[in-house]
Amino acid sequence: MGAVASFVMAILLVAAPASLASTPAPSAPPSDQSFQNSISGFLRDDTRAPLPEVTITATNGTFTGTATSAANGSWNIGVPEQGTYTVELDESTLPEGIKLADGQDNPRDVTFSQTSNLSVIFAFGKGIVVQQQDFGQNLLNRLVAGLSFGLLLALAAVGLSLIFGTTGLTNFAHGEMVTLGAVLVFGFNALGLPFWLSILFALVGGGVFGYAQDAGLWRPLRKRGSGLVPMMIVSIGLALAVRYVIQFFFGGATQQLPYAQSAEVQIGPISISPNNLWSLVISAVVIAIVGVVLLKTRLGKATRAVADNPSLAAASGIDVDSVIRIVWITGGVLASLGGILWAYYRPGVTFDMGSQILLLIFAGVTLGGLGTVFGALIGSVVVGIFVELTTVFGLAADLKYVGALFIMIVVLLFRPQGILGRRERVG
Repeated sequence: MGAVASFVMAILLVAAPASLASTPAPSAPPSDQSFQNSISGFLRDDTRAPLPEVTITATNGTFTGTATSAANGSWNIGVPEQGTYTVELDESTLPEGIKLADGQDNPRDVTFSQTSNLSVIFAFGKGIVVQQQDFGQNLLNRLVAGLSFGLLLALAAVGLSLIFGTTGLTNFAHGEMVTLGAVLVFGFNALGLPFWLSILFALVGGGVFGYAQDAGLWRPLRKRGSGLVPMMIVSIGLALAVRYVIQFFFGGATQQLPYAQSAEVQIGPISISPNNLWSLVISAVVIAIVGVVLLKTRLGKATRAVADNPSLAAASGIDVDSVIRIVWITGGVLASLGGILWAYYRPGVTFDMGSQILLLIFAGVTLGGLGTVFGALIGSVVVGIFVELTTVFGLAADLKYVGALFIMIVVLLFRPQGILGRRERVG
């Protein structure tokens, strides 16, 4: 435990100088750093020219926040809590000759949905008519967004499933492995490292953290013959310890990674942000590589053998401890990558971002079948798509994660072993 704690504290010191982070993309000036939640956006006319010195107000009950757009058109209003806010643009402060597009709601009500930063877009331009998106278009966009979300969940779920399959451990600290990836990218970028190098070092850091966990904690507990339930309780304690060590050094505020703000692009009938598109492609490629390794390589076959029967695998000459160590490293790397993509999907980095989706990761693993890697993939995609589609059919945004857990319960009532799980005789 001492080795793990020392390692975590050392790498988190990297994230301490949060104020030094360099973000190549323009960022909105904060209106109140004491608030962890914010409403923000960019004001640009129909020629994409920024609109500075425009006043925007957000109200909710007794709270009223005001911001003025900066020279690049960005604005940001810190709010005390998530909920529904009325956002109004003061049209009298618009430059001469600029007006809101016809049909643009002003003021409008906006609602947070499991994100600490809510983006609001105002359209400008003479003769432009803002049209409401039809049901089919909205359904298609939510389906693509759900696939992107499900695949990034699958990155973390595959690592968790590998760990469970080879060790039998239900690791509640897996959410902090997700958080660590995003925090390390922010920390390395704060030190002035190039963005791509920060991501590479963050993935390496995630793998090292997985290795340190197994070498310093889980392997000694296995050698002592500790039961799975006591080890699960230890993982809960480890999760709490790492989470609040991260908060101590990183802080409680939401920070943005470089290029977090990006306008949506139109690909045929689909409207998607570049970050979500990259997330979808990267997740699909990485999961495909993991699948090929598990099916076609000696290491993959050894991993599946250990997951199926550790004693028989050891008798066959497989070094079970080495396989488990590699699984922990792989799980750490995949969780870190999932955390980085989750930071762009939200968007934002917080000390508890991993714990916010830990239940959904467990839901994906359970729905697909405990210990089955491809089951974790399918289960996570089902959960991600269902989460996004529920809002299309009228479910409140704050309840969409509850809906995903409900569908998991319904499936397990008819197939207790999960989608790809195997039936086992009990008793």
